[in-house]
Amino acid sequence: MAARIDHGVTSGTFSLDGQTWSVENNVWVVGDDQECVVIDAPHAADPIAALIGDRRVVAILCTHAHDDHVTVANELSDRFDAPIRLHPGDDPLWRMSYRHLAYEPLADGQGIAVAGMALHVLHTPGHSPGAVSFNAPALGAVFTGDTLFQGGPGATGRSYSNYETLIMSIRYRLFVLPPDTVVHTGHGPDTTIGDESAGAVNWPAPS
Repeated sequence: MAARIDHGVTSGTFSLDGQTWSVENNVWVVGDDQECVVIDAPHAADPIAALIGDRRVVAILCTHAHDDHVTVANELSDRFDAPIRLHPGDDPLWRMSYRHLAYEPLADGQGIAVAGMALHVLHTPGHSPGAVSFNAPALGAVFTGDTLFQGGPGATGRSYSNYETLIMSIRYRLFVLPPDTVVHTGHGPDTTIGDESAGAVNWPAPS
């Protein structure tokens, strides 16, 4: 059975630097009828479990460790007996949500095998130090978390973020992908690498 992408949306809050915002997060489940990976674990476990069904979960993959992306990582890990995977650059943010919970580290260039294909880990810091994107060439897709959205780069200006680093990540890690690559984001609608690359001329220049 060919690999596919299942999508859901969950609602909740994001808190950092003493402020809290209401947010809706995308959830991506990538795999076939037998096994899958979950990309991000926001807000509520039951809607994500419904996307998973009775499949084996290879891993809970975290694009980064802001609390709205890892809210139910522990619950899903326990429920499906699956490891949590996170880039260690985001350990300070992870410890804000899970003081003692361990995770398995992700590394740039690593391949995550699922459903007869690989998701390639791209370290794309800037929104957070350990932010990663997951490139799935077999599906013509990349999962960018909060690094790249329809209409521009992710947010900076909060703790552990840096605009110049983010722009460098997007230009040199994401914009080198084929222009028709579909960008599946952490919030909001899909876009393509080509559309965002063309629009980047309007982005503020790094200082």
